Amino acid sequence: MSTLTPGAELAPRTYDVTRADLVAYAEASGDHNPIHQDEEVALAVGLPGVIAHGMYTLALVGRAVAEWTGDAEVVDLGAKFVAPVVVPAEGAARVTVAGTVGERTDDGLLPLALLVTVDGAKVLGAPKATVRA
Repeated sequence: MSTLTPGAELAPRTYDVTRADLVAYAEASGDHNPIHQDEEVALAVGLPGVIAHGMYTLALVGRAVAEWTGDAEVVDLGAKFVAPVVVPAEGAARVTVAGTVGERTDDGLLPLALLVTVDGAKVLGAPKATVRA
């Protein structure tokens, strides 16, 4: 667990996302949109290939926050989806979540300013989390 001191950099977490992960997420979530599993369908609708579910990507952010904060209560988690996470047929997309601890608020909450990228390109806009630690 990283230190939750205001201004502290949170050690980046990197997660590999494979096509098998997308199949498992589709089963768990019920989101069987073929753009998450079928290359031809994804290309036909103008995507660069099969893409990860947006909520799966956000779940990876939640996982990073949990790893950084341990037992802290997450009171807010959110982002805008600004670019797809393209998942190759072989290998994996590598999603990296990094962050900085903000200033503690008067009610004891710590905001986390986050950066979520794949190959250095932002895939989530304005990602943030707030924890009670």
